[in-house]
Amino acid sequence: MKVQTISDLIDWTRAMHHRLAERLADGSAEHEREMMRLLLSYLADHEASLGKMIDGFEQRADSKALNTWVYDYLGHEPIDLHRSCDAPFSEMNFDEICGSVFDVHNQAIDLYRDLLRRADIPEAQELVQSLLALEEHETMRLAQQTNRMRDM
Repeated sequence: MKVQTISDLIDWTRAMHHRLAERLADGSAEHEREMMRLLLSYLADHEASLGKMIDGFEQRADSKALNTWVYDYLGHEPIDLHRSCDAPFSEMNFDEICGSVFDVHNQAIDLYRDLLRRADIPEAQELVQSLLALEEHETMRLAQQTNRMRDM
């Protein structure tokens, strides 16, 4: 998918969270350790839920903001799911799983921050700020939950 507008970016981000959820669910089904299966299952559910939340932004957003061009700002796929680790989740330990998932979230946060600095119209700034706030909040919530799981 070629990302040209904020609407495309929202579609791409939603699909990225969906792909990550699928990979996490697959890892959960295949991991040999119960604790890792629980972690992967929780993360898969969280990513699927986040994808639905992002979908809501597109339903409510101003059409002027959605149609704002971003292709000048993006030279490649905005987020690389395999940047931090290319191994299947079923072969990772707790820290590797969390590190890989947080890397994806941090890439999304960095992308939204960069777009926020470049957004020209108030409607686009507001939409990108909302997406950034969602991603930051969900990443913090995820960090809290995974830290609780680690302490178990």
